[in-house]
Amino acid sequence: MRYILPLFIILILPPPASQADWKEQFEKEFLARPWAGSQVQKDVCIECHSSDMMKPETRDIPRKWETSWHSQNGISCHNCHGGDPKDAENAMSPERGFVGTPKYAQVPEFCGKCHVGILKNFLESGHGQALKSSGKGPNCVTCHGSHGIQKANINIINEKLCTRCHSYERVKIMKQALFLTENKMNEIEKNLKALKAQGVFTEEEEKNHFSTQAQFRTLFHTEDVSLVRNRTDEFIKKLDQSNVKIGKTFDELHFRRNFSAFLMVIFAGMAIGFWLLSKNPRE
Repeated sequence: MRYILPLFIILILPPPASQADWKEQFEKEFLARPWAGSQVQKDVCIECHSSDMMKPETRDIPRKWETSWHSQNGISCHNCHGGDPKDAENAMSPERGFVGTPKYAQVPEFCGKCHVGILKNFLESGHGQALKSSGKGPNCVTCHGSHGIQKANINIINEKLCTRCHSYERVKIMKQALFLTENKMNEIEKNLKALKAQGVFTEEEEKNHFSTQAQFRTLFHTEDVSLVRNRTDEFIKKLDQSNVKIGKTFDELHFRRNFSAFLMVIFAGMAIGFWLLSKNPRE
């Protein structure tokens, strides 16, 4: 009995300051972080640009980036702008490769660090020549945007955007030249997603399709309608080969389902037969 009272007092007393600090630190550093599974890496660029000390237009950058094709493929701030995303003091350090925001005329080379083939074709195109001669022609972000970049598609070519600089007539001809190939690419992408949803391993075919898409969209940046038309048959042939392969996979899945259903009917019939036989009175 003599130990009960001291134990009761210990339990009801508030914890010492060091223990309270430890609990607060535990909740902050452990419970508030996604330790279960793979740990999410801290990105000081996103944290800073999302903070209240930034202007509204600057705070909007992370939100736009989160919806982008770059974000979906693991391309973050430092991949384009350099710097150290894990160290606040060195996030904007030139020694860590920080290059910041490029000047308007430097945007193609900035994006071209990754999009090498597109850069070459763009610089030789009417858009690229206009930018080089005047410093005011269209660059990558004029058509694709800067942070909320979406996957390239034919809808980027539209009257509202293109008529900011010139008439839409020649652009319409280019869009018509791209139309058939783009439709086939979209059809294949849709079918690959459907196969993947059914548990089919599609990684190899996805890589091949991505390569074909990249080659075709690199070609578009030449803005040469004749060249696009001349090479359309080449791309259509590649896409048709992919379609045949995907079609065979769908046929195989259909056959397997039908065969499985047939076997189930057979086994169900056998089970019913055995059950009926077991019900017959023995002679």
